Amino acid sequence: MTLEELTAKYIGKTERVLSEIRIIEGAGQINRGGVDRVVESAGRYLKDAKYYSGKREFGTGLASVAYCEGLLDALRLLGLVEFSW
Repeated sequence: MTLEELTAKYIGKTERVLSEIRIIEGAGQINRGGVDRVVESAGRYLKDAKYYSGKREFGTGLASVAYCEGLLDALRLLGLVEFSW
């Protein structure tokens, strides 16, 4: 799989998760605003990934989408959101 294909795969998967994510109310000690800010940050990293992929800078695009996935996975591991890859 080329870097371009891998980046496109990660972007597609992460777009779907961001469109389907369900934030769990009252989970943990973190307030809803904090969770929303992390999800918004993840969205910005996804936007960056798409931008850099469009410029054919696939290494930067892949790094951006991987960071996005890391934020989403952290929220899921904390039990603050639900989604599946």
